[in-house]
Amino acid sequence: MVLTDFFPTRLLYTACLLCVLSYVRVAVAQDSTSPVRVVFLGNSLTSGYGLSIKEAYPALLQTRVDSLRWPVIMVNAGVSGDTSSGGLRRLGWQLRNPPDVLVVALGGNDGLRGILPALTRTNLIQIVNQTRVANPAATIIIAGMQMPPNLGAQFQEDFSAVFPAVAEETGAALIPFLLEGVGGIAKLNQSDGIHPTAAGQRILADNVWEILVPLLQEHIAR
Repeated sequence: MVLTDFFPTRLLYTACLLCVLSYVRVAVAQDSTSPVRVVFLGNSLTSGYGLSIKEAYPALLQTRVDSLRWPVIMVNAGVSGDTSSGGLRRLGWQLRNPPDVLVVALGGNDGLRGILPALTRTNLIQIVNQTRVANPAATIIIAGMQMPPNLGAQFQEDFSAVFPAVAEETGAALIPFLLEGVGGIAKLNQSDGIHPTAAGQRILADNVWEILVPLLQEHIAR
């Protein structure tokens, strides 16, 4: 009787152990092929204001990496109207699953609202630092912005200097000007003169891609 009960129990134990080992092997395999997660923390320029989400530059970049069959996921965390302070407040949500690459495309609304460039700089540095605490191996990219001259020459100069200064101080990569080739060009902007058209978003994608692609290659090769 004991022997009769022992063998089914032993077989059941063995079967359960094999299931557990199989699950562990699958989990390890999935982890080893985890895609590179790229988060775009931005405002309406990133969210694709006035366009479909598929026309915003993060989605266009996703199409590019998909065509190359690179294991990369682009996350559009753009919120229309957001400032650097707002981005800092909601950063924690993104850090629950820390990105491998964080593109910080904030500050434009700071400038338009006349927020002191010093505060924008402080917020951007905090975003970089908090991201690196969550993932010390994360790559950070700062997207530069500029203001029109009607806000005053000194403000324009101080604002533009924020982004390269943050990149230099933190060791982040820099997109010199996110709207390069788009800003101030009527045919590439919507009727408000601020938000890019679909064609303008394609140029934004080019501007980001130039800086992003070698960094992605480094992550993929790890």
